Amino acid sequence: MPEATPPAVRASGRITWALFAAHALGSAGVIVTATVAAIVGAELSGRDALAGVPLAAAQIGGAGAALLAGLWTERFGRRRGLTAVAALGAAGMTAAAVAAATGAFALLAIGLLLSGAAGAAVKFARFTAAEIHGRDRRGRAVATVVMGGTVGSVLGPVLVAPSGAVAVAFGLPELAGPYLAAVALFSATATVFFAFLRPEPRDLAEAWDAVERRDSAAAGVAPESTRPLPELLRDPGVVTAMATLVLAQAVMVMVMGITSLHMHAHHHALGAISVVFAAHTLGMYAFSVVSGIATDRHGRRPVLLFGGAILLVSCLAAPLSPAFVPLFVALFLLGVGWNLCYVAGSAWLTDRLRTAEKARTQGVNDLFMGSVSAASSLGGGVVFAAFGYGPMALAGAVGSAALIVLVLRHARIERTAPA
Repeated sequence: MPEATPPAVRASGRITWALFAAHALGSAGVIVTATVAAIVGAELSGRDALAGVPLAAAQIGGAGAALLAGLWTERFGRRRGLTAVAALGAAGMTAAAVAAATGAFALLAIGLLLSGAAGAAVKFARFTAAEIHGRDRRGRAVATVVMGGTVGSVLGPVLVAPSGAVAVAFGLPELAGPYLAAVALFSATATVFFAFLRPEPRDLAEAWDAVERRDSAAAGVAPESTRPLPELLRDPGVVTAMATLVLAQAVMVMVMGITSLHMHAHHHALGAISVVFAAHTLGMYAFSVVSGIATDRHGRRPVLLFGGAILLVSCLAAPLSPAFVPLFVALFLLGVGWNLCYVAGSAWLTDRLRTAEKARTQGVNDLFMGSVSAASSLGGGVVFAAFGYGPMALAGAVGSAALIVLVLRHARIERTAPA
């Protein structure tokens, strides 16, 4: 098992907790605006049909910014690259805050398109945590960063009302408040990246790679050269790891996004809907440490299979009854299944890459995930409107089954491949 010097281990620990803090701040900024996104979209556009534009704009911007994060962190280093991407998100949110205060719908969409960069930087932080640890601790490192989402999921909604009151006190529309709060949160995220990602995480990642190369050489394994992106995308392990992340994201976003409308159609109160979504968020983030430990102890594939099975069960259970308790349980399980796949898949993808390959490949991965999130949001609505909640959830079950099949297929390929 590779070992690094104690100073390197301590630096990796400090940086991981800084990434946790950045994830908490950034996710709070995303959630505080997502809470009022549909309301702002409808009010500023004057049309309920455009209520989904703000959230879709942020998702599309985040998908594009994921690739930007990969390119910038590869060229400038993780610290400066993540800082720049988060700062771009803060600038975009500033434009969105101005739009919310002045009623400029087009400016709102443009600002939120740019603001997606902050969310992309926050998500990219999990890969940075993974690469500055040895293979035996990568799952826990990813899980620690993802745990920051638990803080953000609580802090974001809590800030909605107070930030609105502050905006009104300064003579601004109440709905401008959450956007101003997000500006502060994204700016703080960029500050954490700049101030606390020291030493440069890429240097630590290269040190871990050197240790692993040394151990490989001692075992008689020849060193390998850096592969171009097209070759990486033909690597079965890389492709399978990326596919599991994309499929888990697609299933989670589609079912989660439509459940509130499904519950509203069955006359559930807003309070009941919010409780169900609180359970879902709890499942997404609160058990990250458990999924991280399981990923390191039992391996990436077993945890992905377990996560895929939980996603499958949640999708099959969600349409069985429109009652509160069954939906509460189904959405909680949906969050847990996503978390297991997200942590294990991120660690697995990091395992398959060398330092020089990581940033751009991980950026492409998050570009795929962001694009799928936007497509799932729109596609889930189309399927729900045309066929209902049951067929929409069944589509999620098919995606979950596909994830399981891909992982099993890769295991079979590795078993039958020549040494």
